[in-house]
Amino acid sequence: MKKKLGIVYGGKSAEHEVSLSTARAVTQAVDFDKYEVIPVYITYDGEWRRGSALEGPVATLEELRLAGDGNGKPDSIHAFLSGEALDIIFPLLHGTNGEDGTVQGLFEVMNIPYVGNGVLASSAGMDKVVMKQLFAQVGLNQVPYVFFLRSGWAKERQQLVAQMERELGWPMFVKPANLGSSVGISQATDRESLIAAVELALKFDRRIIVEQGAVAREIEMAVMGNDEPACSVPGEIKPVTAFYDYEAKYKDGNTALVIPAQVTEEVAKTMKDMALRAYKVLDCSGLVRADFFVTSTDEVLINEVNTMPGFTPTSMFPLLWQQTGVAYPELIDELIKLAIERHAEKQNIQYTMD
Repeated sequence: MKKKLGIVYGGKSAEHEVSLSTARAVTQAVDFDKYEVIPVYITYDGEWRRGSALEGPVATLEELRLAGDGNGKPDSIHAFLSGEALDIIFPLLHGTNGEDGTVQGLFEVMNIPYVGNGVLASSAGMDKVVMKQLFAQVGLNQVPYVFFLRSGWAKERQQLVAQMERELGWPMFVKPANLGSSVGISQATDRESLIAAVELALKFDRRIIVEQGAVAREIEMAVMGNDEPACSVPGEIKPVTAFYDYEAKYKDGNTALVIPAQVTEEVAKTMKDMALRAYKVLDCSGLVRADFFVTSTDEVLINEVNTMPGFTPTSMFPLLWQQTGVAYPELIDELIKLAIERHAEKQNIQYTMD
């Protein structure tokens, strides 16, 4: 009998369109002989719209923008909760209100198996400041950084600029603490561009992180598993632009991905060790993509982990596993299997004092 697989996508996030692309890709690779695929679309306004089972792969993004029932309740999840029970959920949400532990908490309360990281890992992995602080706890090598709140920027702009010049130097990378897909990220090379970059980032988050620019190669590694995770081969990003921004990732198509990356065995070993330590300190499950800087002297610094990485067939995470021997359809099956295993293990937890 087919399992009812709910794919949840869209969301109140600047990464809404990226999520739709991921959902379309999954429908084109999932085995419809194994799964009855139920689309669940979350609009920009946060309305949950549950559709009928898909008959086959989705060809366009527009097909995924499900029509509502006209009840005028943008925050309602009634359609999702009142439908026939799902066997498993595949949350294909990127960014805030989806990748950050919020919907994971809902699925936990509903006691439904779901693919990917749990509440803690999703939340900590989304917040770049918390993530870096946890990385520091286990001694992971990172670039220096400064973080502050919108209120702090309003009150102490000059002091913060002076601190960043003193502690970081030029260039710097300015980022919203709680977004992915390079949304709101800018490179700053002087005071004027730094202030402009912070103002841009503040449109997307109340907390900002500013990192020292690293003169290094950008190399990534995929991790998959629960208690005993495994790593893929490493892959290198070679953007044509100054850095791997949103345009380079999703629009211009000029970024080269080199898989496997040309690194020494020692660097690959170091990356694997760091990726697994990061995975465990965040208590990850299912999947992450770990992003690194590798300098000309082969120093390895961890940049971040992405707890719901891009998941189209041309995204780095699936490509890394493809080169490691796991094809895209098999990857989906494995992640679903891991989700079911994790859910079954959690059923052993006792909630009474008897």
